[in-house]
Amino acid sequence: MHARAELAGGLVYARRQSAPTPQQRVEANLGLVRKIAWHVFGRVSSAIEIGDLVQIGTIALLEAARNFEERGVAAFTTYATTRIRGAMIDQLRRQANMCRSALVRRKQLNDARREAEQALGRPPSQMELAAHMGITIEALQAEIDATQGVHYENIDEVYSDHSQWFADEGEMPDETLERKDLERALAEGIKTLPEREAMVLQLYYVEELNLDEIGAVLGVGAARVCQIKKAALDRMRQGLSEWTA
Repeated sequence: MHARAELAGGLVYARRQSAPTPQQRVEANLGLVRKIAWHVFGRVSSAIEIGDLVQIGTIALLEAARNFEERGVAAFTTYATTRIRGAMIDQLRRQANMCRSALVRRKQLNDARREAEQALGRPPSQMELAAHMGITIEALQAEIDATQGVHYENIDEVYSDHSQWFADEGEMPDETLERKDLERALAEGIKTLPEREAMVLQLYYVEELNLDEIGAVLGVGAARVCQIKKAALDRMRQGLSEWTA
């Protein structure tokens, strides 16, 4: 019996040891990302920066850590290696497809800029370049934007608590509590309404019926439904005066 307990305890310990958290997996394999990034960079150094590859690989590692299921078949490192390398290759393919057309358009844009510069004897303004190409200034700006390369930045360098790009759009805890309190107050207020007024609010705001459709349900005209709805809202406003103050 004692031996069986020791064996069970050993199995539990081994199971715990073999199931690291996603964060532990990420921290343990950050070096793998850089290794794969440098390997890929050695072959395509003219197409992408090493920092961009590391960032792409790190994102892939995070996703791999979240999605990995321990089944005793493949080690996480093997699984992550495939996902990291695949993410880098996918990005290179997307960038290559974009770059082929962008390079052609960039060449045309540079040729037009040189022609305008030769004609003017100085670098042309955007307005002059657009006129030389026979397009609007908006179309020129769109063309310039379309021929710019994709650039990745380290999130640690661009992060700011004051930037709208990193703003948390979720509710704050106090906002959640306030909303739930208001929902409870609304539910209690509706319970105090006469049955017909509560039904009109239900049909109008929840079922999204119009006044004519509600009138058909209640057997009255749309004008009468409007009166009932107004009376119900007036009652609700009085009951919720502390919320509307």
